[in-house]
Formats: sequence, structure tokens, C-alpha cells
Amino acid sequence: KAAALKALEQMERMEMEAQPPQSNGHANAPNGDSDFDAPPAKKLSKKEAKLAARKAEKEAGKKAAKDAKMAAKRAAADAKENMDAAVPEVTNGDAVHGDAVQAPPAQKKRITLEERIRKERPPPRIRVMESAQPNFSSLRLENIGITFRDQEVLKDVTWGVQTGDRIGLVGHNGAGKTTQLRIMSGEMEPTTGDVVKSKKDLRVAMLRQEFVDELVPDQTLMEEFMSVFEEENQILTDLRDAEQQLENMTGDDPDKMQEVLDRMQNLQAKAESKDVYALQSKAKKTMNLMGFEDDEEDYLVAMFSGGWKMRIGLGKVLLKDPNILLLDEPTNHLDLESVEWLEEFLRQQNIPMVIVSHDREFLDRVCNKIVDAEGGICTEYDGNYSRFIELKKSRMDAWNAAYKAQEKKIKEERSWINKFKIKQPQATKQRTAQLEKLMKSDDYVKKPPFVGKPFRFRFPDAPRLSPEVADIKSVTHSYGEGVNRLFEDAELFVEKNDRIAVLGPNGSGKSTLLRLLTGKEKPDEGTAAIVGQNIVMNYFEQNQADALDLSKTVMDTVQGASINQSYNELRALLGQFLFKGDAVEKKVENLSGGEKARLSLCCMMLEPANLLILDEPTNHLDIPAKEMLEEALQHFDGSVIVVSHDRYFISRAATTIVAIEEKKLIKYQGDYKFYTDKSQVLKKKLEERAVKGVDRIGSAPVIDVEAMKGVEKKKNFGGSKNAGMVTRKNKGVKNAKRQGE
Repeated sequence: KAAALKALEQMERMEMEAQPPQSNGHANAPNGDSDFDAPPAKKLSKKEAKLAARKAEKEAGKKAAKDAKMAAKRAAADAKENMDAAVPEVTNGDAVHGDAVQAPPAQKKRITLEERIRKERPPPRIRVMESAQPNFSSLRLENIGITFRDQEVLKDVTWGVQTGDRIGLVGHNGAGKTTQLRIMSGEMEPTTGDVVKSKKDLRVAMLRQEFVDELVPDQTLMEEFMSVFEEENQILTDLRDAEQQLENMTGDDPDKMQEVLDRMQNLQAKAESKDVYALQSKAKKTMNLMGFEDDEEDYLVAMFSGGWKMRIGLGKVLLKDPNILLLDEPTNHLDLESVEWLEEFLRQQNIPMVIVSHDREFLDRVCNKIVDAEGGICTEYDGNYSRFIELKKSRMDAWNAAYKAQEKKIKEERSWINKFKIKQPQATKQRTAQLEKLMKSDDYVKKPPFVGKPFRFRFPDAPRLSPEVADIKSVTHSYGEGVNRLFEDAELFVEKNDRIAVLGPNGSGKSTLLRLLTGKEKPDEGTAAIVGQNIVMNYFEQNQADALDLSKTVMDTVQGASINQSYNELRALLGQFLFKGDAVEKKVENLSGGEKARLSLCCMMLEPANLLILDEPTNHLDIPAKEMLEEALQHFDGSVIVVSHDRYFISRAATTIVAIEEKKLIKYQGDYKFYTDKSQVLKKKLEERAVKGVDRIGSAPVIDVEAMKGVEKKKNFGGSKNAGMVTRKNKGVKNAKRQGE
């Protein structure tokens, strides 16, 4: 108020000073001359003076606030300078200035996404259903989330398996399928969410992707099956030790003898409760169920092929008598006959099961329910894989249509708001609030998952290749001192630009043939060698765990395989193989099967080659990655020899078939469709197994790589090539000239 009064007095004083001296009613100019009369100064009314006072008061308040703000800033700066001046210099640990040394402020630690989620959400729990029927088994995931540092793998997963379910868990590599199996089996704790069991002692058994690593090659088949019963075997071992100790006693120490007898009595009671003396008969029964003969129980595990090793792994899992069965990629390494056996076996089981597989035909014939993992969430579909394709397409079409309609409406609403925000501010304010409320509500349709660019790459340009590549002459080879004979007088000649697929049942010697060609094994009789000049070979082994150093990181593995590529070039290449950000620092032992396969393929790209030998390259690869590899092999300017049980992949990648028939190598000068047309039985079987909504097997595409290299890439700036495309002759100056002609 005082400031306002002071301002009013100042204004009045300025008005008085502005009035010039009166002379005959005229106002004179400064130079004393004037051609016109100046109007008299107008005196302010009370109302105008009051308004002026209010205005002056307001301006004075603003100025005072501004001055106070500036003073506060200056005070803060002075305080900081004083604090810095108060910190003494330190020499040899002693303060030179001041009495105390202040420690520098600690840097704030960055909180990872995983730590933030654990703080904001409740911790994970394991719950047991209150009322479950005696013969009912159930395992359910509710609102499960899993985050590794700043990478959110699963966001909000809810689904379950119960008695009568045979669920196929599908999705791209990296979608978290194996992670969900590990959570269900109790190996991994989720970041958040609940695992709900039908009973406390629910038994969950899992067949892993790399189950072969758990087998001991030097053990017999019976010893491998019996190794499942660890606790029971320990009881039998302790009983034998106690009996041996009792036999060696002389009777001089009755107390010691009584102690051994008491221990034997306790062990005998445990053995009877565990029914340990019936374990061998139980193992024999499971061996017969898996298709093994009685005389094979003394065979070493190393003598069995990949398909029969899968049966060993499955049998060991079933010996645990599980209530819930989890199978992670069980069809890898299996031929058609073994896959059909596994399909029939699983359909006959009453155990609820969850199966992770990229074999669409297998899922279509086994599963009665599909769970689709995509974008960190899971969606359940009733029916087999064919039904899943149909239902998902309908769901995605409806989702996209709803999202587009919603976005169109939102765009129109925002356009109206921008148009009338000045003319109708109140209405635009209300409609803006309604729009924001809609976007925060549950009725808002989120954007559908985006299907990114296909995962693709090209092998490096192949060095010049000679017409002859490899030759197998009169090869005879066997295992087990001639017991398991694979080849008898086999012959094969590999030429330039051959894309060969080797076919045969499990145990017929497909992988052995590749090892003979690469020199990793020597044939018993005959020769198998690379005979061409300037051959640069890359060999992709079947099991990635055997070929990669598990202690290294992804980046270390690639750097070890590189020749002269820079760090940035390697990072760009890894990005093509979906190793981005912190994923390049992951240890190889922590990678999934699909990630190991991609890493090995990535290493193959770093060195040019003109001969690729691939042993089951599609194992653990999802559908997009398989399609990428198909296209890369089609454009490879060299020779390819591949072993795969994926019939569709073979039909796309190979132009020549080599079949192992009666221990011979039979070469068919045609693709897989040509090969199947030779056998009506096989052709009929493949037609019966075809999945509705999935491409059928057709002829392999033929691409002339050399002709593509000869074509020069030119930028098209028009000219004669586009002249015939003009339909309006009256368009443009040139067309007008053409019209005049």
C-alpha cells in the first residue's frame, strides 16, 4: 500500500512537471516558435488514478518478487563458493587450510529396471490351491514378470496347465518360452507374480533342450536309466558299505557292532519305503516303453544316435513319475519315424504337459491347446496348431481394425480441438480432458505388435571354386568293432555349386558322413576327402554346446572368430543376429539353444568360404530364422552339404538329395519334391501331416547367382525404359512436343 501511494505521488509530480508555462493560452515550442496550439494536459480522474495505482502496485509486486529471486540465487552461489573455500587442500593426508575435510558428495547410483520393479510390485510367491481333487494336477502362472537388469522379458503372463491339457508353447526366439518352463519347474524365481500349484508336493519334470549334455557316454543304457534314482542309489551304497564293515568286524567291540546293526536297520527301513529293490525292473519297463530291446541294456550310451538319445532323456524324465511334464524342443535331431513315435507316445499319456517346439506338424498332431508368447505377454487358444493359426489371424485382424478406427477418431478429435481452441476454449478444454481420460482407461486399444523386418543375411562372397569339391570312394565304416555298420562300399562325388541335403533315419550315419568328409574321423576302408583346389570350408556342428566355449561372452566369441573386422563392424553384425545392447556381454553358457545357433552362424559369416557343411543348422531356430537361412543358402555362390530333419527347410535350400539306403549313398539329381514323388508312401504320409494354413512343400527355387553378379545395379532416372508407361500425352512439355509430332 505504501508503494502504491508513493507511485501515485510520483505520477502526480510527473504530471505537474509535464505542464508547460501558460502564455496567452498557447503552449510555446522549445525554440519559442509554434505554428499550432498544443492541447491542455488532461487531469486524471479518481477512477483512472485508482486503476493506475493498482497497476503500479502489481508491477511493484512483480519487481519485488524478481529481486527476491535474484537475491536467493546470489545467496546460493555465495554459499557454494564459501563451501568450496572451506574445503582445505590436503598434502600427505594433512589439512593445510581449515580444521576439517569434507568428503565430496557421493554420486547417485542408477537404479535398473529390475530394481525399480521389485520395489514397486509385490515379491513373487508360490501358492497352493485350497481345494483340489485327489487325481487332479494343475500348475498356473499368474501375473508373472521377469526382468534381467534393464531387459524386460516377460511383462504380465497368466496361463496354466491342468489334467487333460497338452499345451504347445509357441513364439519367436527370445520371447521367454524356456524362461517360463524354468519358472514352472522351480529352477528360476520370477521378478514378480505368483506360481499356483494344485498341491504342495507337486512333481514337475523337464526335458531340456541340451539334454544330451546330461548323458554320460561311457555308461551303459541301464546305468544311465538307474542314475535318475540318486537318493535310492545312495541308500543301496550305504547298505553295501555297512554290510562290508560288519563282515570285517571281529566281535571285540560289541558296541561298535551294535551301532552298525542299528544303522543297517534304519537303512533297510528307508530302502523298503523307497522300494529300491524294484527300481531295476521299473527301469527295464521304461526302457521297453521307449522302444529299447532287452539285449541293448549293456550298450554304451555313445553307441546310440540322436533320436535314440532323445528316448533315453525322455525315459529318464518319466522315471521321476512327474505330475506335470515339460518338454523343451523334444523333436530336435529326430527323423520322421522317431517324430511319429513320439507323437503317438505323448497322445497316449495322461500326464498334463507343456511342449516348446518349432515343429508345426508335431504341435498340430499332439497339442489340444496353444499358448502364444509375444511382446512379453501370453495368449491362450483352444485347439491344435491349425486352429491356432486361424484364431490368431481373426484376433489380429479385429485388433488392427479396432486400433485403426480408434486412431482415426482420436485424430479427428484432436483436429477439432486445434480448430476451435480459440473460439470455444471451454468446449475444447472439456473434450481434451475426455480424450486424455480415454487414453488412460482400460477401453483404450493398444497398438498391435509390430512385425519387424525379416532377419536376413548373406554369406560372404565365396572364393573361386574348382569344378570338383569332395569325393567318397569305396567307404566302409562302422562303430563298436564292426557291430554297428553304417556304410558298405559307399560312393559320392560333390561338384561345384551342388546344394546337397543328406537324408536318412536316425542312426544311419548322416552326421558321421560329415565328420568323414571334414577329416574328424577316418573311414575303416576307402577314402573320404576334400579333393578340390582352393577349398575354404566352414563346418557347422550339430550341438552348439560342443563347439562353443561356454566361459566366453558373445562379444569375445565373435572377436575370437574374426580376422580383421573392427569392433563397430562386429557390433553391427551381431545386431543382425539379434544380439543388441547388453546382450553381447552375456556368457555363452547363459544363452538359449536358438541363441547359440545364431551365434555360431554369426561366426561363420566372418570368414569367406566356398564350401559349407551344416549339421542340423535349423535346430532351435524359429520360423523367421529358418526362412532367413533358406534365402541365404539360395544366394550362396558355393557348394553346400546339409543334414536336417526339417523337410520344409530341405525343400527350399537343397537342389540335390543324397539318401542313405541300405548302407549306400544314393544321389538323386533333383530337389526334395522330386525325391518324394519317387515314393508314393512318403508322399502320402507328408500330405497327411500337412498343417492347414501353412505353405506346402514345393520345388526349390533356382537362383543364378553368377548371373545376378553380372548385372550392374543402375539408378533409374527415367528415359526410354519408362517412356511406354506414360498414359497422358498432354502431360508436361515433352509430352506436348510428342503430341505435336
